[in-house]
Amino acid sequence: MDIMEKSLQKHEEWQGKIEIISRAPIRNREDLSLAYTPGVARPCLEIQKDENKSFELTRRANIVAVVTDGTAVLGLGDIGPSAAMPVMEGKCALFKEFGEVDAFPICIDSKDVDEIVRTVSLISKSFGGINLEDIAAPRCFEIEKRLKECCDIPVFHDDQHGTAIIVAAALLNAMKLTKREMGTAHIVVNGAGAAGIAITRLLLQMNFGDIVLCDKQGAIYRGAEWTNPAQKEMAELTNRENKQGSLSDMLKGADVFIGVSAPNIVSSEMIASMAEHSIVFPMANPVPEIMPDEAKKGGAYIIGTGRSDFPNQINNVMAFPGIFKGVLRVRARDISESMKIAAAYAIAGIVEEEELSPDYILPDPFNEKVANAVADAVAKDAVEHGLARVKE
Repeated sequence: MDIMEKSLQKHEEWQGKIEIISRAPIRNREDLSLAYTPGVARPCLEIQKDENKSFELTRRANIVAVVTDGTAVLGLGDIGPSAAMPVMEGKCALFKEFGEVDAFPICIDSKDVDEIVRTVSLISKSFGGINLEDIAAPRCFEIEKRLKECCDIPVFHDDQHGTAIIVAAALLNAMKLTKREMGTAHIVVNGAGAAGIAITRLLLQMNFGDIVLCDKQGAIYRGAEWTNPAQKEMAELTNRENKQGSLSDMLKGADVFIGVSAPNIVSSEMIASMAEHSIVFPMANPVPEIMPDEAKKGGAYIIGTGRSDFPNQINNVMAFPGIFKGVLRVRARDISESMKIAAAYAIAGIVEEEELSPDYILPDPFNEKVANAVADAVAKDAVEHGLARVKE
């Protein structure tokens, strides 16, 4: 039985991957009076006087809403909110398992930006953070931007920023292993959607080097008429020489390839045209832009994919549980760029320099140090930059 069929059977058996368990024992009349009426009136009135008490007197301090509209679910595309539910439940299970954070799936039956923003903002007082998930670009950029403006809790689109953080962590160690200096790398990112743009932004902020962002039509350059507003903005920040051409053209002499696009679009010959000791992260799932054996055939020195059956899995589960664990701990108002950078360095730092090898640039997702290291780094940064409501 393959993994898909086995998963279907398990889902039929589980009938849902999460459940709500009461933290308050209710076994007698006194228990009932304490957990509910009449005793519950007192905490209600305390919160009415000071809304911050909602983080102390309810579970809000450790619960995240996992929100989707079902338009960009894994590699399945626009399958709708109901069909997205197994993925959202899975994400909630990962929050709990890896970060000890409670999470609840919210699947919204709308593709309208205004409706989604209003829905999430109206329910935000029930949560300590909002994790946006599997919302198609470019709509996802506007939704995140507006929610950050109207919510006083952290809003984080994991498909964008979680992916970017793990890529940055992997690249930090890959640069170290190949003895490349920060600021000198020639990087090609293929896929100018939510993940590709977020990766590019973070790598630029961390000063890895010059980046050429490519889409189906080739390199994104200043003056290209086919780009959307988000891509036009990226054209002003990337591709210093304003190169035009195909992905194949851009890969010639490149140090790094990062793919968040489509399967089997890169050949071993294209990898062979890259610089010596090339770094190749083909992350399309389940089939990457180029399979690792083909990339090796082309001379790739370090290879990372999104798959668990190959070395160097670039997996968001190393980022989002620890990030939310950290921001919830200090009741941060936002997740800033410096917090994302702190998370990337924390993940990279778990692999000791003497341990680094072409097949080991990232810690295992099940390494218990990861979530706490990320949480500590993010919480510290939030306090230092005045985004924390409480100090540790």
